[in-house]
Amino acid sequence: MNVLILVVDDEPDVTELFRQQFRRELRAGRFEMAFAHSAAEALARVEASTGPSLILMFSDINMPGMTGLELLPLVRAARPDVPVIMITAYGDAETRDKVLAGGAVGLITKPIDFALLRAEIDRRLDSIAGPL
Repeated sequence: MNVLILVVDDEPDVTELFRQQFRRELRAGRFEMAFAHSAAEALARVEASTGPSLILMFSDINMPGMTGLELLPLVRAARPDVPVIMITAYGDAETRDKVLAGGAVGLITKPIDFALLRAEIDRRLDSIAGPL
């Protein structure tokens, strides 16, 4: 099964950072990553039913136009099966509460701990594959 992880961030260097951090997994075909540079682009991607199966979405909170917090309920309505983890530079309790109340499964603060992200991705992949 081809699986997809969607990363939403308005900063173009985030795309290269994720590709660099997950280059081995991407090269090995464990999963694919798609990148959206706006909430509107992400929503269009989430609503499209073609291509690999979307299993996880990471989204920045602070973006111009529609914010990640505004995107969150739209993604949850369109694809309630897809877990969303929000990413922010501001990991205060109020932000965490808003994110979790909005339906996200977690909040990761910047600078991003890629070991934590890798563990989350592995958990999702394991749950799809089931026990060996």
